[in-house]
Amino acid sequence: MRLHSRLLLFPCLILGLSTGAFAQGQNRGQARPPQTAPGGGRGGAQAPAVGDFFRFDPSAPEGAAVPSGPPVVTHHQITVHGETISYDAHAGFMPIKNATTGEVMGNLFYTYYAKDGASAASRPVTFCFNGGPGSGTIWLHMGAFGPKRVKLEPNGLTPAPPITYEDNPDTLLDVSDLVFIDAMGTGWSRPTKPANGPYFWGVDNDIAAFGEFVRSFLNQYDRWSSLRFLAGESYGTTRAAGLAGYLTSQKIPVQGVFLLSTIIDSRSRQGDLSFVSLLPTEIMTAWYYKKVAPDLQKLGADELSRQAIQFAGHEYQQALYDGARMTPEQKQKVVADLHRFTGLSEAFIDQNDLRISLGRFSTELLRDQHKMTSRLDSRFAGYIADGGAQSTPFDFSNANIDNSFLTAFENYARHDLNFKDDDIYYVLGGGIGPWSGSYDTVVNLEDAFARNPRMHLFVAMGYYDFATVYGAVEWTLAQMHVSPEVRAHNIMTAHYESGHMVYIDQPASTKMHADLVKFYKGTIAEK
Repeated sequence: MRLHSRLLLFPCLILGLSTGAFAQGQNRGQARPPQTAPGGGRGGAQAPAVGDFFRFDPSAPEGAAVPSGPPVVTHHQITVHGETISYDAHAGFMPIKNATTGEVMGNLFYTYYAKDGASAASRPVTFCFNGGPGSGTIWLHMGAFGPKRVKLEPNGLTPAPPITYEDNPDTLLDVSDLVFIDAMGTGWSRPTKPANGPYFWGVDNDIAAFGEFVRSFLNQYDRWSSLRFLAGESYGTTRAAGLAGYLTSQKIPVQGVFLLSTIIDSRSRQGDLSFVSLLPTEIMTAWYYKKVAPDLQKLGADELSRQAIQFAGHEYQQALYDGARMTPEQKQKVVADLHRFTGLSEAFIDQNDLRISLGRFSTELLRDQHKMTSRLDSRFAGYIADGGAQSTPFDFSNANIDNSFLTAFENYARHDLNFKDDDIYYVLGGGIGPWSGSYDTVVNLEDAFARNPRMHLFVAMGYYDFATVYGAVEWTLAQMHVSPEVRAHNIMTAHYESGHMVYIDQPASTKMHADLVKFYKGTIAEK
């Protein structure tokens, strides 16, 4: 059953916005911290470890003093595609209040970039956030859309030390002002006391907190007349879809939503559909490593992807449905076709009953080299001594960039933004507790379109992303309940020869920037 009332929150979690706009609401009883469930995605929640100084403990009686005061403002200039842009950077904390009591429950850290001399009415503002849940917005900030980016090799590899940052030619400052927000317990965002932490940690709770941030931001910076855009990556897409519905129902509609590496409907990763959704990314990965049949190897990425989607959604899905009822000829053909598309041996495919899990694929594809492909970006492979292993203690692609981003951001915040905070910046995980609620916010996106058919959506997908496979994203979009007019004119998709973090690959980043400029200009023209 798909619940359409999931954005109704516990009364004390409506952190500044009324529930009156929700037509299908119900009272969930007395205010209480949410029931917990395991976290998911990159940077998922972990329980505090005894003696672990690095990990936030929500059960502690008191915490460190929470910063307050006005944001730090600095002035900068950047040249983007021949245009010199002067802008202000505001780095600080936004208090998030309980709507009933007025108590400040916590403070969200943000960095706001605004072009000098532009009026609020003429300049869009984009609210950007990463995922996890439990990830700070360091990746979109210093990798994708901020005015500075971590200096990486063109293919996304981290160069030899020292780690530095540089002007970002793909910043979105050429089309929009930008606000990068760290979720509660990530980055430098903190609850005012540890006991308040669980009130923010869950799908509904998180959306309410970000909704209050947007409302407060529009007040503080007098941006009510600006067109509003949301940009989320990974679990940030879950948040963006939910927030689009939440804000629209609260009479704060958004003009555009950008989803990068999307997960908004968990049904796409359940049962045999999970294998259908996974297969196109396995095929693209096999093509990257030159393992597919010679005729397929000659194809370009987009054409191979088209054939992969066609094969997975038709012949392969039919075979899984038929199961033991397949004729010997049907089974022989689908096994042979899987071999052509993936390079895996027919014996291995047959032994796995046609269902090749990510763990088995990742270790089998490059077994002869003692290598395993990565989850976030399968173009990165690492050595494994145990050829039979189906997992590693870490993801090779993730390990490649993790340390570089924090080093670059701390330097950038202190020297360019003049923002010096001695607290721990939680890049991933350490500052939050277990997460509650379902990750299915596609219904909220549908609701936003129903209430605001002028809203536009852009969905970006990486071919080598095993964390949020593009086959599942394509299925989700195909199942969305929107009008034919919205589907035909308001939804844009794009695929890139990169992984989960499309922007770390320079050619893919440049292409995505061009696509986003087109999206913004087209969306603004139809306001």
